[in-house]
Amino acid sequence: MKNTRQPSQFWITWLLIVSAGVAAFGLALVLLPETTRQAFSLLVYSSPTSVEAFGTEQVRYISLVHAVLGGVMVGWGSILFFVVKDFLQTKHPRAWNLIATSLLVWFIPDTAYSLLSGYWQNAILNAGFLTLFAIPLWAIRHDQKKDA
Repeated sequence: MKNTRQPSQFWITWLLIVSAGVAAFGLALVLLPETTRQAFSLLVYSSPTSVEAFGTEQVRYISLVHAVLGGVMVGWGSILFFVVKDFLQTKHPRAWNLIATSLLVWFIPDTAYSLLSGYWQNAILNAGFLTLFAIPLWAIRHDQKKDA
């Protein structure tokens, strides 16, 4: 007998909002370079102006990296949104695994490098993002499994 229980709309909505948030955060990296540089400078160096002191070329390069990262996040957040909306919500057999895998494949190397390079602040930010997805994914994990 197959499990016909659908995931809770509460958790689906949560995941849709968090996925849209990932895309919005990425868009902010692209459209608000000064603001996001200041935010990361505050996060890493406890001062919103520390990065600006690196020099014009270095700041331009950091802005480029933020914009590229932002573009990737817009794409990732968008695909997560549509996987949740079109597949997870209708209990597609691979939807839960697609979302969980993409999160782990991002989280492990990004967080490991952050810690190894001494930027533990980014690891904490990553843990926050992961937690926002992990809570609803954990809550609906049984809804996604088929009964034998």
